[in-house]
Amino acid sequence: MKRPAIEGASDRSLRATPLLLLLGVIVLNFVLQPLTEPDFGWHLRTGLDLMSRGFLPPPVDPYSHTMPDWPWVEHAWLSDILIGIVYDHSGGLGVIILFGAVTAGAWMLAADLTASLPAGRYMACVLSLWTALPYLGARTQLISLLGLALLLRMLSTWSEASTYWGIPCLFLLWSNLHGGFLAGIFLLGLYAGASSFMRWIVTRNSKLAVRLDEAVPSKASLIRLSIVLGISILVTFINPYGWRLYEEILSSLSDQFMLATLQEWQPPAIDSVAGRSFVWYLGGLTAGMLLWYRRVEPVRWFLLGIFLMLSWRHMRNIPLFLLLSLSLCAELVTAGLQQLRSFVIADRQRDRWSIAAVTMVTGLFILWLGPDHLRHVVESGRYPKQFFHRTSYPIEAVDWIQSHRANLGQRLYNDYQYGGFLLWWLPNEKIFIDGRMPAWHVGKRRIFEDYMALTAGTTAGLAVLDKYAVDWAVVRRDTLLDAALAREPEWKKMYEDEKVSIYSLLSEVRMPVTY
Repeated sequence: MKRPAIEGASDRSLRATPLLLLLGVIVLNFVLQPLTEPDFGWHLRTGLDLMSRGFLPPPVDPYSHTMPDWPWVEHAWLSDILIGIVYDHSGGLGVIILFGAVTAGAWMLAADLTASLPAGRYMACVLSLWTALPYLGARTQLISLLGLALLLRMLSTWSEASTYWGIPCLFLLWSNLHGGFLAGIFLLGLYAGASSFMRWIVTRNSKLAVRLDEAVPSKASLIRLSIVLGISILVTFINPYGWRLYEEILSSLSDQFMLATLQEWQPPAIDSVAGRSFVWYLGGLTAGMLLWYRRVEPVRWFLLGIFLMLSWRHMRNIPLFLLLSLSLCAELVTAGLQQLRSFVIADRQRDRWSIAAVTMVTGLFILWLGPDHLRHVVESGRYPKQFFHRTSYPIEAVDWIQSHRANLGQRLYNDYQYGGFLLWWLPNEKIFIDGRMPAWHVGKRRIFEDYMALTAGTTAGLAVLDKYAVDWAVVRRDTLLDAALAREPEWKKMYEDEKVSIYSLLSEVRMPVTY
């Protein structure tokens, strides 16, 4: 689909180049993030182990002593291998660059779906990435955002028949990279349904067609799209787990205890940074639409409305809406820039000053950001142990454990947020819980519910330690569980720093495994 040219874009491109470079630096600051994602450690451990096992996923969980019989389905297995390969060859800095490229690629693709000025696209990316900051980093979910951006690109050229057949190829790869491919299937189904409904309406009232700013698809195109949707669903079963991939994802999405407990599955909270940023973004988008948006695009409205509702239901879905609305944001920013230019176009000198002023403001923003962020990013990739000393992750405790391992037990308790980190830094240890496990349950073992009961620090909750025969623990300092273990005579505090306490169960009271 050919996009219309932007008035005045060519004669200003050279003068706007410094502005684009500065905006690019801001985008770079946002997409490059340190390795602080809690789940990164277990993704890395999985990838390295898959490389050593001939790329064959294990049939059951190899990393926990609490759920060793769980038939683990790792929906991001291919992403884990990619992480492992990059880490093995380029270290943590290579992984940071990989996810920075994935993030930048997703946002730039999504911003470039409709006609807009380059400066408008870059500014829209800056605004959107600022809102998305809590969700960025070495997160495999970002690979799904790149998949979504590629799907949007293919749908934006739906009139070209050849692009249809690239969609099943995309889903074949995507379904092995990350379970977020279901969001793509969902979007494709919504698009096909909304387009079919729009065509049905237009065929009954042909006068509506001239008022639309969206192309009305032909009947043949809709049939072809429906076939492509069916093929795309079928090819997602080509993975190491077959139909069990869907079973794993859907069982997780329907686990009510997990949905009610984990923060990422809660609605956006206005008193949080992520919630406030999202509200500001929506406010700016709404203001821009009131000022400059006059198009009639019912399919676009429908898709944006559905994903906005999903974002308000679960904050985890906010990046999906940000990506879907990015092209609209770029259009609105472009409209604002063009209106600004219309005020100064009669005076070319004033036009130059307006570009210089925007460039200067952008430069001042970069100075405000300062070099510290990128310096920390590089440090986390090249010298991770040194970097983690300044974070909440217990790298000091890891050093102590490695030096005193013989004085500790065999069955570890760890806090949820430390599970992936410990699998990274203590690869020979079996952990209690990590970010893979909130929906796992076998018989009476519902590990996440047991974990939440244990962290309450009550006498009844401490029985969970006996249930899983835990004989040593790495506990975050000044928590209810930390205080409870300090009161128990059979638990001895072996180590303490500002981040964690390490306890060991006295050998004479250690319990056998009862499951």
